[in-house]
Amino acid sequence: MNSTWIWIIAGITLFWTLLYAFFGREEKEEGLSVDFFIAMWRTKRLLGFIDRLSRINRKFWKVYADIGIAVGFIGMAYVFYALARTAMRTLQTGKGGGVQLVIPGVTIPLWYGLVGLVVVMVVHELSHGVVARAERLPLRSVGLVLLAVIPGAFVEPDEEALEKAPLRSRLRVYGAGSMANIVTAIVTALLVTYAVSPLLVPAGIEVSDVVKGSPAYGVLHRGDVILSINGHETKTMEQFLDVMNRTRPGEKATLTVLRNGKKVQLSLTLGEHPQRKGKGYIGIYPRQYVVSRIGHESLVLPLFFSLYWIYVLNIGIGLMNLFPLVPLDGGRMFDDVVKEYLPQGIVRPVRYTAIGVGLLLLALNIIPALSNLGG
Repeated sequence: MNSTWIWIIAGITLFWTLLYAFFGREEKEEGLSVDFFIAMWRTKRLLGFIDRLSRINRKFWKVYADIGIAVGFIGMAYVFYALARTAMRTLQTGKGGGVQLVIPGVTIPLWYGLVGLVVVMVVHELSHGVVARAERLPLRSVGLVLLAVIPGAFVEPDEEALEKAPLRSRLRVYGAGSMANIVTAIVTALLVTYAVSPLLVPAGIEVSDVVKGSPAYGVLHRGDVILSINGHETKTMEQFLDVMNRTRPGEKATLTVLRNGKKVQLSLTLGEHPQRKGKGYIGIYPRQYVVSRIGHESLVLPLFFSLYWIYVLNIGIGLMNLFPLVPLDGGRMFDDVVKEYLPQGIVRPVRYTAIGVGLLLLALNIIPALSNLGG
């Protein structure tokens, strides 16, 4: 473990020690409560707003939530299948790759990632709350939560009233959160496709990262933009791939690169592509670099990337939340349906089997992601 991680862990531990010393030991209906690496701030101030929103058209919210139930079970089946397929690949090849950890500033961009996560949390929890009130279920509070270093938001229903509610009402409340995330992702995708993307024009291939030990290692840097290779323009990803497909291992390549706003000429000797024998290999993780065709890039580009990450995080987290494992919403939906429709004698074995399989699939998907993060 390097010194940076030691300092980070020490800082996190000190933060939680002080937080617990000043605010811990007592759970409050309002205000800040701190337990072991969990901090929750509760308020009742937004409950009136949620109540008013739910009364605008109760029938609409119930239809919306019924669609959320259907989407929830379809999404549950899809996520289970996707994680099972990735887990099987991990067992067969020893390589994972189906799950990406969401850590702003580490695995996703810091500010765009934070914007996306805030939108995910707000629409998810607001949807839970509005549907609960449309079902005339009481809410205790709303608030913010910090789990170790992971921020979140919550709407806290009256659990006793929720447990006594009809199954359909409970499923509506559980499915509403991911339904809101998926609707938000669809709306955002439409905005990106039809409103923002037409304002952008491809202008090169950006180096998002460099493969250690590759020909580009030490030559290209993260953030460099490749404008041409051996005099052939590479403004689009298609042009870049076409140029690279015509190269061979051992060839010397001259790259025109935009670095810190200035054009520079760089040279390197191509290696052999690890998956495509006989093809040249630079050793970068490329992504499309774009500029605004109308100028105002300080406004247009942040808008585009904010919307992009709002889409990615809402679709990814919204679907993952439907995985059939408590305390996720998908797990609560699965659990309640099992208890409602299966004979009492097999409910417990089915639930424990689902928990065991779910934890195994999560482990087989998350452990490779953690290994990639550490490596």
